[in-house]
Amino acid sequence: MPIKQTLHKGLVPVHIFTDDIEHEAIAQLLHIANLSIVHPHVAAMPDVHAGIGTTVGSVIPTRSAIIPAAVGVDIGCGMNAVRTTLTTSQLPDNLARLRSAIEASIPVGFEQHEWDKVRGSAHGRVGRPLNDRLDRIVAKHQGIMKMQRKFAQTWICQIGTLGGGNHFLEICLDEDQRVWVMLHSGSRGVGNVIGRYFISAAKKDMARHHMNLPDKDLSYFSEGSQWFDDYVEAVEWAQDYALINRREMMRRTLEVLAQHLPPFKLDGEAINCHHNYVARETHGNELLYVTRKGAISAREGELGIIPGSMGAKSYIVRGKGNPESFCSCSHGAGRRMSRSEAKRRFDRFDLAQQTSGIECRKDGGVIDEIPAAYKDIDEVMAHQADLVEVVHTLRQVICVKG
Repeated sequence: MPIKQTLHKGLVPVHIFTDDIEHEAIAQLLHIANLSIVHPHVAAMPDVHAGIGTTVGSVIPTRSAIIPAAVGVDIGCGMNAVRTTLTTSQLPDNLARLRSAIEASIPVGFEQHEWDKVRGSAHGRVGRPLNDRLDRIVAKHQGIMKMQRKFAQTWICQIGTLGGGNHFLEICLDEDQRVWVMLHSGSRGVGNVIGRYFISAAKKDMARHHMNLPDKDLSYFSEGSQWFDDYVEAVEWAQDYALINRREMMRRTLEVLAQHLPPFKLDGEAINCHHNYVARETHGNELLYVTRKGAISAREGELGIIPGSMGAKSYIVRGKGNPESFCSCSHGAGRRMSRSEAKRRFDRFDLAQQTSGIECRKDGGVIDEIPAAYKDIDEVMAHQADLVEVVHTLRQVICVKG
């Protein structure tokens, strides 16, 4: 049994799949477990750590309700990975040039594609299937458009962009020295705006109903209300946007590789998985809204991606469909310390040492992403041996971060 401990101090139990968890995360899990909408239990993955209102690395099943802050503001954030027929011997000795070419094609951090180049181009048409759906959402909630400058341009210009923080794009090698492309990003600025708008609305709605919650960030919309239906529509749009964003980045990356490396093909289907999202699923013969906050779906036979830090291994896994985790597993290593603490404890020399042999940024701007700020990915994997099996082990040779 992979469950390391179970808490019984809430209305429902909390099953925790690790013994490496801080007190703040435990307190947040108990707050969730004391919500009447949560059923039949809460599951905390091996990478669990405290977040805003809800723990990152948790799976929250709810009856007839959704908690917007549990989904978060990086709606649809997730992973995409493909294996190529290239091998390590076909990579250039100078990987810096290849990293620079990727960064020239894919804007990182706060950068985005230029509107004048996007408008009317093939790039602009990538987002066309989303246009009408977004128009319907914004027509009902015009406050969304007011929260972001040049809203209509920004969401289009950010398709195919990486962002910053823990988002990354990597060129990796597997155990057979085959080359993989793996990336991590989400719904960018538009997802953030949608998330913040509905989180604020949920808090105001709870206040109007005089609901007594352990944390305002656990405010929820109930099924049957207009807010609920509109949020579901918006969150599904943002999740689809995140998928398109990752696909466009993958397309651009493969184009760069084709320009700089020997001819190659893709070997197998691309692996795509959200890890900040909500979905309607049946568990225990009951239809529930399952929110995975920093967790991925791991149904039996389903392929997924579990990355380590920018200096550690990553894993391609196959789900085992464990019902205790709601067929879920961790979404990564999980943070061991906050970004501010990482900046306080480490410097760029520590970063260079911990990312030795990897072509990546080694400046002060990414110290908060230093490998030591994360849990040991191998320990995380050991704790979820009953949730997933390892299919491939990857190590990065290039890491692009914003």
